[in-house]
Amino acid sequence: MLLTSLTIVAYSAVPYLMGSLEQLDPDRAPLAAAYSQTPGVVQVAFLVHVVGAAVALAVGPVQFWAASRRRLPRLHRWLGRTYLVGVAVGGTASLVMAPYNTAGMIGFLGFGTLGVLWVWTGWRAYRAIRAGDVRSHQAWMIRNFSLTFGAVMLRLWTGALVAAQAFAAGDAFDLDAAFTNAYNAVTVLAWVPNLVVAEWMIRRRGLPGLRIVDPSAPAAQPADRR
Repeated sequence: MLLTSLTIVAYSAVPYLMGSLEQLDPDRAPLAAAYSQTPGVVQVAFLVHVVGAAVALAVGPVQFWAASRRRLPRLHRWLGRTYLVGVAVGGTASLVMAPYNTAGMIGFLGFGTLGVLWVWTGWRAYRAIRAGDVRSHQAWMIRNFSLTFGAVMLRLWTGALVAAQAFAAGDAFDLDAAFTNAYNAVTVLAWVPNLVVAEWMIRRRGLPGLRIVDPSAPAAQPADRR
């Protein structure tokens, strides 16, 4: 997980920080051309998202190393703060970008929902640890990093879907059309299965499962019908 995360940071995030969006190599930074045509605030949000997501993706896997939590608790806390700042910054910036994404309405819904859930689960993880609820904190961090890891799965799913279309189409294969089809699909496919796996891991470890209603909230009293 750490190796794939660092690989994506190196090959999919760093290239966007090597110059202005207009001047970047489209082979190394394929989204640069599209976002270079957006308003300035969106271009800034794009770069902020890249930095925030890269920080979260690089730091996140280390936080699941049990030995570091036991032996270096202070480092774990500081890395945790760094990770959550990356999530907050990257997630908020993604919401600014969402209306200008290159996948249209499906991208707006898919990436927009991802951005909201990314920030929300990070906030829940922070609230849990501030309240001293370590087990809930662990559960929310698993959910949150499953969304962060969507950056890795997006690339893997895109490659797999393009390859599948190439195999099915044979000599009639159109790379541009196949990439568009794959990218539309991964706006949801990159993170929804991750959440399902995360919830399975949470329950398997005996951590608090996801509840729509807070079980600690006082029950509503029936109305007096006298």
